[in-house]
Amino acid sequence: MKNPVAYQNKDIISKVFGESMRNKSFRAYGMDIPEIVEILPTNLPAVEANEMRLDNLFRLKDGTIVIVDYESTYSYADKIKYLNYVAQTTKRYGLSEKQNQPVRMIVIYTGSIRRGTTRADVDMGCLQFTVEEVFLSDLDAQEIETRFQRKIHSGEILSDEEQMQFIILPLVHKTKEEMQDCIVRCFEMAKKIDSPEIQRFLLSGLIVFTDKVIRREDSERIKRWIEMTKVGRLFEEEKQKAVQEAIKKEKADKKKALQRASADKERALQKAAAERKQELLDEKISIARKFLMDGIPVDSILKCIDGLDRAEIEALK
Repeated sequence: MKNPVAYQNKDIISKVFGESMRNKSFRAYGMDIPEIVEILPTNLPAVEANEMRLDNLFRLKDGTIVIVDYESTYSYADKIKYLNYVAQTTKRYGLSEKQNQPVRMIVIYTGSIRRGTTRADVDMGCLQFTVEEVFLSDLDAQEIETRFQRKIHSGEILSDEEQMQFIILPLVHKTKEEMQDCIVRCFEMAKKIDSPEIQRFLLSGLIVFTDKVIRREDSERIKRWIEMTKVGRLFEEEKQKAVQEAIKKEKADKKKALQRASADKERALQKAAAERKQELLDEKISIARKFLMDGIPVDSILKCIDGLDRAEIEALK
């Protein structure tokens, strides 16, 4: 069931998925554990090549490290693989140096595995190891899908628990073909959701959680849709930014125009005042010249006309 391309899918959208996975929980799968606060890298250096890498690694709100693996078949020998995951996670994150650091190994079995057909514990005398098992066969795939179709069609928002069920819905089915067909239906449902944030979480989670069974072409279609909605979001953000910049520029232009108008008005007033002052001076000079022509003494003219000094009047003779 391992597929190298599947892990490339994870790498491409891990950031999108990881950012949205915070504060979600596995309660939707019947596990009462705290919310997820961090998605950790899953490419542990010493995991054997034929095992690729573990499926998911989370840090919970209470500090617990949770390793999650998905299986469509059961083998008791897989416990060795899980032990290796725990050992390498402990080494990678220095958990051995931290006292009382809880590590939980969760195995989620797809709809093909029934409760009661597996064994959760290993007892080697010197080592006791227990995995926590989740059986998606306990869920009713048809009821869940019908409920989601109804809610999405009516424009209702899926709750956090329903979103977590959505991203594993294909794995509730028994056969690979049924899972792959369900992935396509889930994709079509998700495209009808109005919220870009919820839509991106559901689609990125769908790829990450079904990466062992998803068809390559379906994975590519979903990734292109995620990128398209991302580009659309970026375009909308740029458009809003451009609108705000245009409004800001318009306000600045208006302010400058008002400042220019105010300056022009001030200059016009100053010019008018200067011209009026000159007109008054010219009138005084004209009157003084007439007085001189009538033989009125300079001293008498100085007493009658303000704003002219003796030299200016003498110059008019």
